[in-house]
Amino acid sequence: MERGHLPSRDTELIQIVDSALAEATRKSGEWLVCRPGCSQCCVGVFAINQLDATRLKTGLAELEKHEPARAARIRERARDSAERLSSQFPDGKFSEFVDSELADHEPCPVLDPEAGRCELYESRPMTCRVFGPPVQSEGGLGVCELCFHGASDEQIAACEMKPDPDDLESTLNEEVEHRTGLSGSTTIAHVLRPD
Repeated sequence: MERGHLPSRDTELIQIVDSALAEATRKSGEWLVCRPGCSQCCVGVFAINQLDATRLKTGLAELEKHEPARAARIRERARDSAERLSSQFPDGKFSEFVDSELADHEPCPVLDPEAGRCELYESRPMTCRVFGPPVQSEGGLGVCELCFHGASDEQIAACEMKPDPDDLESTLNEEVEHRTGLSGSTTIAHVLRPD
């Protein structure tokens, strides 16, 4: 496996998560209001792991082959975002931010500002793939604030998404970290900015 290439089982992980999302979407029905063009979840900086970073880099490399101008715009937005966030994320490492107001209002550099859509949708990080339906986290059962209005706690819990029950993502992330020598969390802007 060369540097920058995804582990062979990443396709399997994506299929598992996408299947879980489809089932959660079916169970959620009208309560899940996520639709193309809704991009509230695309504003605000969040941590991605090295597997996500590799997937994004691979997706951007593919886009550069077919649509170099579009890829260049993503890199330019990533560079600008990384510069704005440089004091918060030294060396591109994700950490608790000093100025959450800045980070909370920073649009994802992969978000097309005119269309309101992800330009690397097929390569998006796991956080983006599971956002919307109820998902268990350290803080409890999390759900998009735009979704599930009027639903009871029981109704929300009945729609819970279990995206990766065997934790394949951790195994693949360790593989990427070992291969690349990179570890820890980073941001999309730092991953995709031009070198």
